[in-house]
Amino acid sequence: MKNITRRFGLMLLLCCGLNVFAQSTYPQVKFVTNVGDFVVEVYTDKTPKTADNFLTYVRDGHYNNTIFHRVINNFMIQGGGYDAKYNEKTSRPAIRHEGVEAKANGAPHNTTGTLSMARTNNPHSATAQFFINVKDNEFLDHRAPSGQGWGYVAFGKVISGMEVVTRIRQMPTGPGGPFPTDAPLNQVIIQSATLVK
Repeated sequence: MKNITRRFGLMLLLCCGLNVFAQSTYPQVKFVTNVGDFVVEVYTDKTPKTADNFLTYVRDGHYNNTIFHRVINNFMIQGGGYDAKYNEKTSRPAIRHEGVEAKANGAPHNTTGTLSMARTNNPHSATAQFFINVKDNEFLDHRAPSGQGWGYVAFGKVISGMEVVTRIRQMPTGPGGPFPTDAPLNQVIIQSATLVK
């Protein structure tokens, strides 16, 4: 009987231990939108400068009352830079591209729900705008430090509410504000983005 009790206790301890290790230690941000909520975790160890940049915008309330202004089904949804009237929000200075670090530390785009920084053709131009991959977009990873070979910096992923992201990706799109295509015809508004962990 003692052996059975001891084995059961050991199994319970192992299960509890595994559960503790399975829980994420990354910061988590909850997005509340007019079509539902989702939560992302942010890789502060894999892409520290990019993660800090994003979390600073969250803490400053930058993403509150912004929109997802670019939605391409079977590719990604992009937001964080414009309000509902398509006024571009003021952002802080651009950050250095961390593509090499992201690739080396295991933050690829090959998972649906990956969170990444948007940028212009200049690899070091990311500010506040981000996008969420709605499929495996591994081709966006850093490949070589020249042109589009820089890729984009994945710095987190959606850990709950992916059904909301799916709902957004499937919305009808067309012209909106300065964008001739890909803007949701029914605006998707980020009512708030707050650090929950």
